[in-house]
Amino acid sequence: MADLAVSVAVLTGVVLLCEAARRSVKAVLSRGDLRLYLTEVLSTLQLCACSQELKLLAESGRIQPQTGLTLVYLITVVHVSTFHGALCNPSGALELLYRGSLRPSASSALIACQLSAAWLSRYAASYLWSFGLSDLHLAHKAHGYQCLNPISASLPAAAAVEMTCAFVLQAAVMNIGVFSENLRVHVIAAVITSLAHAGGSITGAVMNPALAFSIQFPCSGHSFLEYAFVFWLGPILGTASAIAVFEKLIPSLLKRHTNEKKVQ
Repeated sequence: MADLAVSVAVLTGVVLLCEAARRSVKAVLSRGDLRLYLTEVLSTLQLCACSQELKLLAESGRIQPQTGLTLVYLITVVHVSTFHGALCNPSGALELLYRGSLRPSASSALIACQLSAAWLSRYAASYLWSFGLSDLHLAHKAHGYQCLNPISASLPAAAAVEMTCAFVLQAAVMNIGVFSENLRVHVIAAVITSLAHAGGSITGAVMNPALAFSIQFPCSGHSFLEYAFVFWLGPILGTASAIAVFEKLIPSLLKRHTNEKKVQ
């Protein structure tokens, strides 16, 4: 319980610190690209740093799986509620590029911000763990902050898991309008938690290339390109597939069905 209490305190501290920084940015910069990019960096840093702590806690075996999933749900609600519109996911930036909402230069800059924050979170987490605030942190420090192979399947199967999870999440986001505004954050959190339960033991069900760069790429077991295949290509293809299915394929089939009924 002591490890859990410390981890919850760490999560709370990270969120409060990042939120204070976001509010400061908002107060100093009323508008402009710099404000957008700084918010993206701070929000992605919050996501990755919290995920570093949650991953360490879950992999330690010191909490029950139900407790871990509860924390995933709660922290997801907090993230969605505090990100101030930040994407925190390269797939989201690529989607906006596809829709014409972002210029190629702006999309590239957002992705660079996300990956930079993900890289920074590795060192921020190690620095925090170095204080040995809990037995868990001390043990992790003693082992040189090493993490084990996060993939428990073949690379194609692991990529398929990430692709499927990203497809389901993108489908939920695209159809979230059927729920009332007050329920939307909880629906997204429930979907992410369910996917973490379903695919977590295989790949971690990361569904986010920037987050994977933070918490999975430093682990032993595979090369950079192999991790990129699973954790970058998989989620991007999953997101693209969901957009193709729900915005192209399904409307086309419905239109064809309607035309056939008119002919009859």
